[in-house]
Amino acid sequence: MPTRRVIIDHLTIGVSNFERSRRFYAQALEPLGFEEIGPWSDQHREISFGTKAEGDFGISEKYEVGGQVHIAFAADSKEQVKAFHAAALSAGGRDNGAPGPRPEYSEGYYGAFVLDPDGHNVEAVFHG
Repeated sequence: MPTRRVIIDHLTIGVSNFERSRRFYAQALEPLGFEEIGPWSDQHREISFGTKAEGDFGISEKYEVGGQVHIAFAADSKEQVKAFHAAALSAGGRDNGAPGPRPEYSEGYYGAFVLDPDGHNVEAVFHG
């Protein structure tokens, strides 16, 4: 995997239906090499996802579902972006931008967007 500087330590969003969102993110993030890491408290009202040692993204019933959040997950290739989009739609997400170049953002930007079960804008992006 390419080395990349990460500027966000972790991100947790509130969800309205924990199990529905858990299934959605497990399936949608699998093509990016992310997996379910587990809960970070004894109450098991939240769960993190990431690489084997890094739980960078979490969902929680402890936080209110509020305004729309935008989350961009890093992909290592255009193929991963396409696989993320397909997996997220299969998991119940709604299309919010098919995989493709986004030169309006920056040169080499290739992304895809879906809305998760709570309407959050979820993206996979490859900077090639």
